[in-house]
Amino acid sequence: MGFDVPLWRAFALYRAVALVYALVLVVQYHEYLARSWLAWAVLVVMSGWTVLTTYAYARPAWRTWRLLTADLVVAFGCLFATGLAATPFYLTQAPPLSSYWFAGAALSASVIWGRRGAATVALAYGFADITLRVLMDADVTAATVRGVVLLLLACLAVGYMARVAEQAEERFAQAVTLEARIREREQLARSIHDSVLQVLALVRRRGDEIGGEAAELGRMAGEQEVRLRSLITDGLNSAGTGSSAPGGASAPGTAMDLRDALRRLESVRFSVSAPATPVLLPGYAVAELAAAVAAALDNVDRHCPPQTRAWVLVEDEEQAVTVTVRDDGPGIPPGRLDRARADGRLGVAQSVLGRVRDLGGSTELYSEPGEGTEIEMIVPRDRPLQP
Repeated sequence: MGFDVPLWRAFALYRAVALVYALVLVVQYHEYLARSWLAWAVLVVMSGWTVLTTYAYARPAWRTWRLLTADLVVAFGCLFATGLAATPFYLTQAPPLSSYWFAGAALSASVIWGRRGAATVALAYGFADITLRVLMDADVTAATVRGVVLLLLACLAVGYMARVAEQAEERFAQAVTLEARIREREQLARSIHDSVLQVLALVRRRGDEIGGEAAELGRMAGEQEVRLRSLITDGLNSAGTGSSAPGGASAPGTAMDLRDALRRLESVRFSVSAPATPVLLPGYAVAELAAAVAAALDNVDRHCPPQTRAWVLVEDEEQAVTVTVRDDGPGIPPGRLDRARADGRLGVAQSVLGRVRDLGGSTELYSEPGEGTEIEMIVPRDRPLQP
């Protein structure tokens, strides 16, 4: 049951109590009615409409502007019917026939239309009440003004509380969903740890013991074990913090931690060193920078001997973020990148240099034959623009 159920029940109860009070006033000041039959007819209409709105507002699908508009038309109609049913002296002893009962429609407007709509309805009631008194040649008293002010304040307060309650209910639903996701991922993580990860670890150890081709299979199994562990950890962290949008993509304009994206690239041969504190950048910048690092590591995997290791170093400075990828491979022969570019192979030029350039950053590449390769990517904090 949502917050709105007891709220609409309270409105229905208020209408019923206000209807009884209107009945008491008609009986008490019956002698000042010009057409008593009309006054009783108005009370019958108010009674029937109270029953109808109690039934209609209890169904969320019916709480539309159409129902609220009809509610206001009936409320204003009963208000102006006082001009035909009562004498001017009646208004000096009691409010219009539907005065207090009218607040039920105004409070309904505060929930459906919000505070602005409720304020408009309350002010419209004040204008209608004063117009009725002018047409009936009755005095506009201080009580009339106080009634309008009280109705306005009540509508604003109820509209505000309804909005806050709605937001609280949405956040509670999100929290429940998030908790269910976390439990599901924890169960999946336990299952994977007890089965897949154990097997991969066993393959890695046995491959190292046997050697030869089995050692290569063990190395590959070890890399997959590290990546799978990182994937499980990142999934649990993102579910726990709610920092990522559904599907793993960052919401527009959301800041992300570069460390999380780079740690997914860790393996037996590739290690990542990052600050202890989050390295926050816009989501698109994190995705592009991580893709550039992945491309650099892919080149190490493809063009260097199998035992080549690589290190990724992240430096978080005030003006920029620097990511350095260094390997202990044979290095890039002089002119190799120029020949690759001329042959149309643009892996480094586009996948690494191009991505960093599009982020407003710069890239430095250092390589000597036999001394490995180092790629330094610098992305300034104040320049990355979303493509």
